[in-house]
Amino acid sequence: MAGYSGAGFMALLRLGVLLSVSLVLAGCVTTGQPVPAPAPPPAPAAAGADGGRLSPQDAARNFVTVVERVEPVAERFCRQQAGPGQNCDLQIVVDRRRNLPPNAFQTIDEQGRPVVGFTLALIADARNEDEIAFVLGHEASHHILGHIGRKQQGAEAGAVLGTMLGQATGADAATMKQWQSFGASIGARRYSKEYELEADALGARIAWYAGYDPVRGAGFFSRLPDPGDQFLGSHPPNAQRLQQVGAVVAGLERQAAY
Repeated sequence: MAGYSGAGFMALLRLGVLLSVSLVLAGCVTTGQPVPAPAPPPAPAAAGADGGRLSPQDAARNFVTVVERVEPVAERFCRQQAGPGQNCDLQIVVDRRRNLPPNAFQTIDEQGRPVVGFTLALIADARNEDEIAFVLGHEASHHILGHIGRKQQGAEAGAVLGTMLGQATGADAATMKQWQSFGASIGARRYSKEYELEADALGARIAWYAGYDPVRGAGFFSRLPDPGDQFLGSHPPNAQRLQQVGAVVAGLERQAAY
């Protein structure tokens, strides 16, 4: 899913609500000791007709249930795998602006606290609890794996390279800024697809240990436009992501069988 930062994010935090989305939707519609065994699977969630959209009440109920189950698992993974001093106190927020498309994101607030956000449209579009659980696990994984910092480092290195190329070509000040911007963009995107696959893998583990079906949850990809295998694209092909999730779950099931 896409990232979110800057003034728009601060506006979101002013609008954000922590688990009160049930009221919003009903009205309108993340190394150490081993991770504990998976939680028992949740009771079957309400489903829309023919696997379609849920009612606003069911969508809100699913979201709240998933957050209550997945957030502590994601925070446990974070404490066990994140780097020293990394904040693992996840904040789950909802962007209540109804004109935004389905989206989820991970960022850091001004106090250094990790934030995972959902738009109302994504919550309403999810067909079951497994999809919400996988998306939440995926976005929490971006924080656990330090992807924001790694992207920033890539952007900084790319900007330096852009500066060197600009200097080599005798660029003026305006052109130099363009070189720097271009280099930063390339640097930030260089490993984007790898980061998404890493988050898919860890996100699948988080959802699985919370008692959800990551393969079913990754069904979300079937409703997303396929980005294909674009050079310096931000996301890998949907088929590759589904294969990644399937392989992780198969490994978890083999471990559980012993």
